[in-house]
Amino acid sequence: MINAGQRAYERRVGRRPDTRGAPAAARRPCDGIVSFLFVAIVSLPLAANLAGHDGADPQAENRELASMPALSPSLRGIVDYADGFGRWFEDHFGFRATLVRWYGESRYFRLGVSPSPAVIKGRDGWLFYADDGGAEDATNEALLEAGELDAWRESLTRTRDWLHRRGIAYVFTIAPDKQVIYPENLPATLERVNATSRAEQLEEICRQAAIPAADLRTPVAAAKRSERIYFKTDTHWNDRGAFVAYGRIIDAVRAQAPLVPEAWSRDDFVPVEREIEGQDLARMMGLMRSVREIDLTLAPKRVRHAQVMEPPGAPPTAEEGRLVVEIPGSKLPRAVVFRDSFASRLVPFLSEHFSRAVYLWQNDFDPDVIEKEHPDVVIQEIVSRHLYVFTPSPELVPQ
Repeated sequence: MINAGQRAYERRVGRRPDTRGAPAAARRPCDGIVSFLFVAIVSLPLAANLAGHDGADPQAENRELASMPALSPSLRGIVDYADGFGRWFEDHFGFRATLVRWYGESRYFRLGVSPSPAVIKGRDGWLFYADDGGAEDATNEALLEAGELDAWRESLTRTRDWLHRRGIAYVFTIAPDKQVIYPENLPATLERVNATSRAEQLEEICRQAAIPAADLRTPVAAAKRSERIYFKTDTHWNDRGAFVAYGRIIDAVRAQAPLVPEAWSRDDFVPVEREIEGQDLARMMGLMRSVREIDLTLAPKRVRHAQVMEPPGAPPTAEEGRLVVEIPGSKLPRAVVFRDSFASRLVPFLSEHFSRAVYLWQNDFDPDVIEKEHPDVVIQEIVSRHLYVFTPSPELVPQ
C-alpha cells in the first residue's frame, strides 16, 4: 500500500520511488565510487609491498624493526610464521615511514604538541625524554623512600669495601639528565614537586658513607653558561658536555689510582660544528628527517690510541651490551665500567687512560666480572632518571 509520503514524493518527482529492493549502488552510484576508492586506498600499502617497496625507514626509527620470519614445515612453524609476518608487516607496510612522518609533522608543526608520549616538546626546539623515569626526574616527582635509601647505602658500601680489599679503585657517579641541567627549556606545565632530587639524596649518602663519588652535576651545570652541552633533539649530552664529565671522573679515579694519566685538556681539541638530522628523540616522533640541529663536537688534536676490540668494527660510541676497548702494547691500568647510554660519549675520552677498558651496559655491580677481568679501576655510572626505575641489589655484592 502506498502511503501519503510516497504519493507526495511521486507528485514532486513524477515517479514512484524504487521499492523493488534494487541494490544500493544502483540507487546511489556515488556509494560505489566511495567504496571503490576506500578499498583502493587501504590496499595501496599491500600493493606496494607486493611490488617490492619496503615502507620502513630503519634509520628513522629508534628501535630495531621486525625482520621477515622464516617458514618451517610444521604446525608450530606456521603459527610462528603468521605471528612473525604480522609483526613484520606492521613495521614494513608500504608508505609506513611517509605516513608516520606526515602524522608527526601535523602534530608537531601544526598543533605544537609532541606526537609521541615518550617525548616532551620543550621551548625553542628542545626535546626531552619522558619515559624511563625522565618525566619524574624533571619534576622531582617523589623522593627515595627509607628502604630504597638503605639499599643504595648498603650496596655502595659493600661494593667499595669489596673492591678496596682487592686493591681496586672505585668511583661512583650520577650522570645528570638533560632536564636537570636545562629546566628552563621544559614546558611551563611541568612543575617541580620537591625541591630536592633523588640524585641529591644519593649524593648525600655518598658523602655520609665516604663513597668515592664524582660530582658531575655541578661542573656540567657551570659549563652550560659558555656553550650548549646537550643535544636539543637527543636524550644525551654532546661531546662538550661529555668532556666536562670525563674530566671530573678521571680526577676522582686519579685520587685513588695515580698511575692513571691526567685528563686531556680542552686545548687538546678543536671545537667543530656541523648540521645533523634530528637524533633519538626526533626519531621517537618520526621526525628525524624533518627536524635538524647543530652538533657541537670536539675533534682531537692528539692521536687517540684506544681501539675497539669487541665487537669487532664497532665505533667506540656504540651502544653495545659489552664493549671492550684496548690500547695495544700499553702498560696502563685496566678498568671495568658499569654504565648506561650516558657513558657512550664518555668512551672515546676514558679509553685513552686504560690499557683495557670493559664497558658493561648494566646498573648493578657484578663481582664475577671483576674476578674475571682483574681491573685496577671500577667506575659505576648511572643516569639520574634511572633512580626512579632502578634500585640496587646489595645481596649481589659479597661482604
